[in-house]
Amino acid sequence: MPFSRLVPVLAVGFLATAPVQAAPDVVTDIAPVHALVARVMDGVGAPEMLVLPGASPHDHAMRPSQARALQQADVIFHVGAGLTPWLDKALGSLAAEEAVITLSDAPGVLQLPSRDIPVFAEDREPHDDHDDHEGHDDHEGHDNHDHGSTDPHMWLDPANAMTWLDIIADSLAAQDPDNAATYRDNAQSARDDLVRLTAQIETALAPVRDRPFIVYHDAYQYFEAAFGIPATGAVAVSDAVDPGAARIASIKAAVAEHGIVCVFTEPQFDPKLVQAVFETSGVAVRVMDPLGAGLVPGPQLYPHLLSGLAETLVECLSS
Repeated sequence: MPFSRLVPVLAVGFLATAPVQAAPDVVTDIAPVHALVARVMDGVGAPEMLVLPGASPHDHAMRPSQARALQQADVIFHVGAGLTPWLDKALGSLAAEEAVITLSDAPGVLQLPSRDIPVFAEDREPHDDHDDHEGHDDHEGHDNHDHGSTDPHMWLDPANAMTWLDIIADSLAAQDPDNAATYRDNAQSARDDLVRLTAQIETALAPVRDRPFIVYHDAYQYFEAAFGIPATGAVAVSDAVDPGAARIASIKAAVAEHGIVCVFTEPQFDPKLVQAVFETSGVAVRVMDPLGAGLVPGPQLYPHLLSGLAETLVECLSS
C-alpha cells in the first residue's frame, strides 16, 4: 500500500461518529491533545480546544469565553506548564484542582531533556524503546529557556499518545460512568490504529534514516527518537527565541560538515530567516509543523499529523 494512502485507511476509526449524548464538559490545550480526547469521546461528546492549530501555545492570550470554559469544565487535559505556562497560571485560579489532568506528569510517559545547542551531540544515546519512561534529572549543559529543562513536545511520540489515550479514557469514565465502556473501547481502538500507523511510518522512513537534516526549532525530538531519524541540529533554540549570529554560524558550518540535505521551517514563522541562512547552500527547504497547522481539528488530526511529518521527511530526504 502506498504510504500516501495510509491515513485514509487507518483513519476510518477516527472518523466514525454516533449521535451525541450528554457528556462531561471537557477542555484541552492544543490540537493534538484535542484530537486524542475527541477520539476517546467519539459518540458521546466533543471537547473544547484553547489553542488553535498554527498558533503558538507558549504565549496564547485567553479569551473571556475560554476562561469561563475552564471554570465550568469537569475535566481539563493539558500537556503541562513547559508548553503552556500561561495556562498553568490560569488553572491555579480558575479550575478545580481535581479537574486538571497534566499529561506530561502521567506514569509511563517518556520525557526527554531540552536541547539548546545548535548542533546536537554526535554521540547521542538512542531511545529506541519505551521500557523506561522516567524523566531525566541530569541537565548539565542545558540552560533553562522557555521550555524549561524538559522538552514538552511529548505528543510526537506515539507511545506517549497511547499512554495518554488510556489516561483520558479513565478520567472521563470516572466523571461519566454511564459512558465508561464507550470511552475505553474508543481508546483501545485508537491504540490499535496507532500501532498500525507506527509500523507503517517506520517502514516508510527506513530508506532515509541516514540522510541528515536540520529543523527550525527543536520540536521533533520525540518523533526522532520514536522512529530513529535524528535531526542534526536546530536553527533556533525555541519558537519563542530568534537565533543569534553565533548560532547561525554554527548551523551554517554544520551544513557543510554533515552534508545537510533538508531544512524544515514551520508555517507560523517568517521563512526569510531560513532562506537567508540556506540560500546559497543548495539545501532543500520544506515546511513541517508539530501542531497540525492546516489540518482540520478533530479526532483524525493526530494520525494525520504523524503521517504528515513522515511524508514530508520522506519527500525531502529522498530527493
